[in-house]
Amino acid sequence: MVWKNPWYDPAKAHHTPEGFRNPEADLRQQGDLRRWQKERKAQGLPFPPAGGYDEFIAQWWQPADLSGSDDAIWWLGHACLMLRINQRYTLIDPALSHRASPLSFYGPKRKTPTPLDIATLPALDTVLVSHNHYDHLDRPTIKKILRRFPDVQFIVPLGLKPWFVQQGARHIIQLDWWEAAPLTGMTVHAVPARHWSMRSLKDRNRSLWCGWTINAGNLSFWFTGDSGYSENLLDIPRRLGPFNVAALPVGAYAPKWFMQGQHMDPEQAVSLHRDLGCPLSIPIHWGVFELADESLDAPPLELAQSMQAAGLEQRRFQAWRIGARKLLNNIHQE
Repeated sequence: MVWKNPWYDPAKAHHTPEGFRNPEADLRQQGDLRRWQKERKAQGLPFPPAGGYDEFIAQWWQPADLSGSDDAIWWLGHACLMLRINQRYTLIDPALSHRASPLSFYGPKRKTPTPLDIATLPALDTVLVSHNHYDHLDRPTIKKILRRFPDVQFIVPLGLKPWFVQQGARHIIQLDWWEAAPLTGMTVHAVPARHWSMRSLKDRNRSLWCGWTINAGNLSFWFTGDSGYSENLLDIPRRLGPFNVAALPVGAYAPKWFMQGQHMDPEQAVSLHRDLGCPLSIPIHWGVFELADESLDAPPLELAQSMQAAGLEQRRFQAWRIGARKLLNNIHQE
């Protein structure tokens, strides 16, 4: 039986009867995946960080400090972020397992330690998941969350609610692009991203992908999620901005001929940062998994070079250590 999209709305350009799509043209052609895999293997990519993995960890990792009660944001590696707002905790794309894979023995392996364990969290109120790829939707982490915090609220894009029901989640809101969920002390919007979804060989683009915006008091935050660059992304600050904090992806971009439709590179992220008015921007989607051809230490270097070339203030958009946090009480003065 042919699968039909139960959420299909013909008035929405990103909907199809069979699932979802990007408004932008697909840049990949048939055979590109095999070509990339062949070239990657032949060149032995990705190379280790310049000083080796141990030196990389020493430079770019620290345990997360959960002390205090002030509003704060943590980068926990790759695309995982945590917010504490009025003593309420929110996790975004928590992938804290040993591999980004459906298998425990095969698939992209974590190269840097997790900076915290779910068991150490004093509370958890909300979890946002941007899409179903294994480096963003991690079943072992979700199961740990549900065992410790069975009443947590999940917010997910269209099509992911059934998966969370199967895991035993009790509270799930699924949203289409531009839809909002009002929560205690904050409002969350699902917003467009240029990406795709697939968790098995049979479900490509059957669930939606998205970014998130969060408005809570003085905080106006945009998490782009996984996204290639597109001028369409500028609709988000026009409709929901301005933002004083943004999380912009800078990794998994090489080779650009293959990755550019789904992951932006540091130069493109800097362009987006500038177009947003240079908020406090957190570079994400790097430092944990080797998903593309660049080395783990390439994104922070290329980001710094792109910021310098653009003549922008480095401290507004520079690499964080995995596990680092920033207090949000004086965000307008940062």
